[in-house]
Amino acid sequence: MTIETILSIFLGVGLAASVGFRVFVPLFALSLASYFNVWELNQTWQWIGSLTAVVILGVATLVEIFAYYIPFVDNLLDTIAVPLAAIAGTAVMVSTVADLSQEITWALAIIAGGGTAAAIAGTSSATRLASTATTGGVGNPIVSTVETGTSIVMSIFSIFIPVLAIILVVILLFVLFRIYKKFKPTKT
Repeated sequence: MTIETILSIFLGVGLAASVGFRVFVPLFALSLASYFNVWELNQTWQWIGSLTAVVILGVATLVEIFAYYIPFVDNLLDTIAVPLAAIAGTAVMVSTVADLSQEITWALAIIAGGGTAAAIAGTSSATRLASTATTGGVGNPIVSTVETGTSIVMSIFSIFIPVLAIILVVILLFVLFRIYKKFKPTKT
């Protein structure tokens, strides 16, 4: 396995984690990176770097970010976020992984990309639900801001410093696991 392959896997996992917070932010970041020749995508995914894709994903990103600040819409978006995140996490992983067979690429994309994105999206949805229940939704804009900021930072690190991104993903998953374990009902 080459360094390029390893970095492409780190990029994919980092962007998949970012997808768990906001579906369109990492797709838009990847589109910009491809458009400006910062990162080369797989042959069949090069359309993401087209000007049309940049504009469409940019608009979708803005709509998604602002929609999370609308009461009740944020919770509605969370109901569809987990399956969309799993699909988008798989897609970003497939589009970035280099020099692996189709079988390995898709298996890695589904497990590492879709799995990471779905796990983070599920935890993020639970966080917003807890915020809604405990603050009557008043705390939700803070949760939305943190999620959007995390998605942006993770996307930037994934594209420019993939090694740091994978370290952040491991830390993030560890923290989410600890939070899950803390709130998981104990069997008596």
